[in-house]
Amino acid sequence: MRYDKSRKPTHDLLKETGLTYDDYAAIDDGNRYELAGGKLELMSPAPLVNHQMISFELQKRLSQSCEGDYIILYAPVDLILSTDEVRQPDIVLIHRERKHLMRKRGIEGAPDLVIEILSPSTLKRDKIDKLDIYARYKIPEYWIVEPNTGMLEQYILIGHQYDISNVFYDDEPISSPNMTCVSFAMKDIMDNVPELKD
Repeated sequence: MRYDKSRKPTHDLLKETGLTYDDYAAIDDGNRYELAGGKLELMSPAPLVNHQMISFELQKRLSQSCEGDYIILYAPVDLILSTDEVRQPDIVLIHRERKHLMRKRGIEGAPDLVIEILSPSTLKRDKIDKLDIYARYKIPEYWIVEPNTGMLEQYILIGHQYDISNVFYDDEPISSPNMTCVSFAMKDIMDNVPELKD
């Protein structure tokens, strides 16, 4: 873990592993992190603009069809899975009957759905590490959105691991065995994300 030596640390945190949520919450160095198995993982640079636009469009579509049943939160929000496992998914849905999972500091426990939008810097983390972690903590459904192709991979928890249930793209209606309110297509999302210059 690297610290900006020009800034005074707010916590005498110098170890690289064995960190807890309290250690994580005490860091105030201007960076965003996730806590993965007691180790800090840096979350910068900031997501690209198309990533943010896709996130916004997903939130909008999910709100239109699911807001009556689900609370929809978006990054940055701490998903506290254990004392040494804290993630910041792009979008999180929690059924309103399970709103007790929400605390002032974040979400404590497994939400109903987690969505990650891929970035070059998070590709392996989202498709390998988080696939394992979210299954381990029994999150029933996990979506991975690929912004360049406009595809959505849907993973459903079967036993202790995820099974890829479907891959949605273009105007194919997205459906979920766990969330009957879902009602949109990736074309709805991608048509509202303009081509951006480098």
